[in-house]
Amino acid sequence: MSWRYYGFRPYVPVAERRRKADREMAKLAKQGKAIKPVTIEGRTIARTFWGKAWCDNLESYMDYESRLPRGRTYVRNGSVVHLDIRPGEIEATVSGSELYQVKISITAAAKAKWKQLCTECAGGIGSLVELLQGRFSDHVMGILTRKETGLFPAPAEIKLKCSCPDWATMCKHVAAVLYGVGARLDQSPELLFTLRSVNHEQLITQAARATDFAGKTASAGPELAESEIGAVFGIELDTQTNPAAPVAAAVAPVKRPRKTKKPAPAPKRAKSKRPSKRKTLKRS
Repeated sequence: MSWRYYGFRPYVPVAERRRKADREMAKLAKQGKAIKPVTIEGRTIARTFWGKAWCDNLESYMDYESRLPRGRTYVRNGSVVHLDIRPGEIEATVSGSELYQVKISITAAAKAKWKQLCTECAGGIGSLVELLQGRFSDHVMGILTRKETGLFPAPAEIKLKCSCPDWATMCKHVAAVLYGVGARLDQSPELLFTLRSVNHEQLITQAARATDFAGKTASAGPELAESEIGAVFGIELDTQTNPAAPVAAAVAPVKRPRKTKKPAPAPKRAKSKRPSKRKTLKRS
């Protein structure tokens, strides 16, 4: 009976708990449920920028401080056998003395807050790949991950629920799930934006607009009038054109070789008059 253990269930070895959990998860998988366990290799829960930032933010709140160590142990030994992240909600199954169901609700980021974050980050993110890989300036990283005003939820924006008999607001099963979120962000960082019910592509759109506007501002300017150009360079520009003027007038005339005069023909000799040899007819 439970009173014999002063309200606590008897200890069950981790290996036995895992075998039981695997059998139950296999049954659910056959029923069509997509099972998404959290697998940790070694002792490091999160290795990438987003996962580490999530865990660091989680550990910065004193409200969670007392229960986090047990949660780290649970997530490391594979007790989070299922974790699903949806807009504003985390649903998980944790293997303990029994299989416990955990549900965590996350308030959507306020529109004004998200708009402000997009504005502050404008120009600091070059592409969606850079955003998801965490490859951008320390300034942008500080904006997105800063406490209370950044993208991570504050304790007041988180509602915790577990089916275990622990009276604490945050039990070890809930703590394990929250650490599991950090491990999951290593694989799919965009899930943080899903969880806060915002569209991460808006960060890129805002950055592109800011870059485009800056480019136009730098290149745009009043054009100098022709009179001003003349004043700057000390020249006069003939702005009037004569459409009737032939194009050839602006071109230097081509010199043609002179024609050589032919020598005058020699004068013809005068013919000498000779007596006519015409016969005269005698009259009979």
